[in-house]
Amino acid sequence: MAKDCILQRFRSSFRLVRNLSLSRIPDPDVSGGMTKKALYKQTLFRTYLLNQKINCYISPMNFFKRSEEKLQAEAIEEIRQKVTSAKLPANIQQVADNEIEMLSKISPSVAEYTIGLNYIDYLIGLPWNKKTEDVLDLERAEKILNERHYGLQEIKERILEHLAVKILVTHKKPRILVVDDEPIVVRNLDHMLKKEGYAVVGANSGKEAFKKLEEFDFDIVITDLKMEKISGLDVLEKAKHKYPDTQVIMITGYASVDSAVDSIKKGAFHYIAKPFKLEEVRETVQKALEKKFSTKSTKGSVLCFAGPPGTGKTSLGKAVADALGRKFARISLGGIKDEAEIRGHRRTYAGAMPGRIIEEINRVESSNPVLMLDELDKIGQDFKGDPASALLEVLDPEQNHNFIDHYIDVPFDLSSVMFIVTANIADNVQDALRDRMEVIEFSGYTEDEKLNIALQYLVPKQIHEKGLSDFQPEFTPDAVLKIIQEYTHEAGIRNLERQIATVCRKIATDFVHTSAAPRQIKITPEAVESYLGAGKYYFEVADEQNRIGVATGLVWTEVGGAIIFVEAAKMKGKGELILTGSLGNVMRESAQAALSYIRSNAAAFNIDENFFESQDIHVHVPAGAIPKDGPSAGATIAISLISLLTGRPARRDVAVSGELTLTGRILPVGGAKEKLLAARRAGVKSVVMPFKNRVDLDNLPQDVKKGLELHLADRIEDIVELVLVK
Repeated sequence: MAKDCILQRFRSSFRLVRNLSLSRIPDPDVSGGMTKKALYKQTLFRTYLLNQKINCYISPMNFFKRSEEKLQAEAIEEIRQKVTSAKLPANIQQVADNEIEMLSKISPSVAEYTIGLNYIDYLIGLPWNKKTEDVLDLERAEKILNERHYGLQEIKERILEHLAVKILVTHKKPRILVVDDEPIVVRNLDHMLKKEGYAVVGANSGKEAFKKLEEFDFDIVITDLKMEKISGLDVLEKAKHKYPDTQVIMITGYASVDSAVDSIKKGAFHYIAKPFKLEEVRETVQKALEKKFSTKSTKGSVLCFAGPPGTGKTSLGKAVADALGRKFARISLGGIKDEAEIRGHRRTYAGAMPGRIIEEINRVESSNPVLMLDELDKIGQDFKGDPASALLEVLDPEQNHNFIDHYIDVPFDLSSVMFIVTANIADNVQDALRDRMEVIEFSGYTEDEKLNIALQYLVPKQIHEKGLSDFQPEFTPDAVLKIIQEYTHEAGIRNLERQIATVCRKIATDFVHTSAAPRQIKITPEAVESYLGAGKYYFEVADEQNRIGVATGLVWTEVGGAIIFVEAAKMKGKGELILTGSLGNVMRESAQAALSYIRSNAAAFNIDENFFESQDIHVHVPAGAIPKDGPSAGATIAISLISLLTGRPARRDVAVSGELTLTGRILPVGGAKEKLLAARRAGVKSVVMPFKNRVDLDNLPQDVKKGLELHLADRIEDIVELVLVK
């Protein structure tokens, strides 16, 4: 642009000088008696000399301009060749050609030229037709999942089910229906197509074809055009109405332009005139199958791994990719507030970029990776848009085969992508988004599972990472169990790994500081205490005594199950219920319902019916700085109040969970597995759950229920004698 401006200024300046020279012809009286004609010739000669000087300056400018045009033409031609060699889909090829045509008409100095070049480069680089072949080996997949992760049997079974279905669908023979009122044609096509490995069904009339279409679904229908009563066009309409993806090939001995046009208009894939060659039919069938399976959405699964931190959600996603033989990509959604992070920016914006979905697919160079969307429940929202809503199109199997990123501005097929979403709490995910996913719960690990995971995975990993491979310390099971029970308090294994890493670091420090330190070390429970200090946690229940007005409850939290203690006290007053402990609205209502139930049934529990007239009751849940809410504490509050009012201590090693109604019924609650794991961690001996949670408890593995005495109750009075001490 700068050179064009300079050239224009030169031309304007010299043109002005030349015009002034021609207009200012000297007066003959002042020019020594020269005639006007002679003066004019002299002026023309001077102008000629001036033009020669102008050309001395302008010629190099024209040379540079011709060079720039040549370079631009060469660059455009190079891009055109790249687009051609990329073998893009037809619609994308058309977009790229139009963009190249526009670039050839604008100057390379304008900003749109560079934007266009970058856009075409990005289109060429996207993996439109690149896919990795799935490794359809069920035994190999199961072996990989078992080697990478201990336990998680339900999740592994779901992944293997997905793979098994894919194996069946992939190995299924294409089914072809051949319809013709000439039996010899049906026999010939049947023989030829079966030799190609297809499953073939014959029909000798349109009526028979209708019956077959009702019984089976077909990938290809080959039908004669003219038949009695029901024609080939009727068969075509029936097939397309029932199975829109079915490809129909018309064969006729009465070929005409009108019949061909009619067939194609009604959705026929191809039109073949009799007599036909078997090779022509074979090639047409192959092309029809290619079109069917290329346009048919594979509807990649959308799984949601929901559970506490540290339970293996993200690492299991990588194991799934390895088991399927696909490439793996991960996108962290935590804190994302801009919708453009998902859909991309328009090309007209400064610094425009594609969205994270398309960018990751471009990076892994495959259109069917395993794509993990991490921390979906922590996604943000502000004036820049709602990213969660933008994900609706991405994760919807009915829509994502035509996903449009704002930057590339053309449809991209995401139907082959296997999406795995992770969240700590699935209920925090937008309802419409959660409806598009299959939620698989990660409940946390039992102590036995943590022990095996530590010995098989965590200890060897930390020994290697901390440089102790030459002198490997030996961790005894008792030592690891001590770390689990006294130094960690979690549903997952992250803190467990950190504590093991701390022990390994201290051993490494001893090796470096003291050359005489023993190189063969056995980590015992005593050694653990010397390295990590005194234990931070203890068995809250087992170490406590039974008390009046103090009951043990089980609740569900974001990081797994937990135990709570509900304390109740009475004092002189005017019949007021005091609730403390940072309780939410649901827990406050549960306490009021429990008190009302006890007042209305005081005689059944041998309680003075006027106990509330001259005294106040205070209900407190310790850890007052931590917000608490949920219906699971209703039965626990009722037991603490009954203990207080009857003067009978409540057993601390019996934990109660259930929602209480005003009539004393105990309603079912969620998080059964997490609550039982919390009970085991705390040293609880017996657990009382609602009777309607029986199905949940029956479906739990035995190692979760190991060491626990389970009681099911439908009403609060059924458990009073079990929980209260006489």
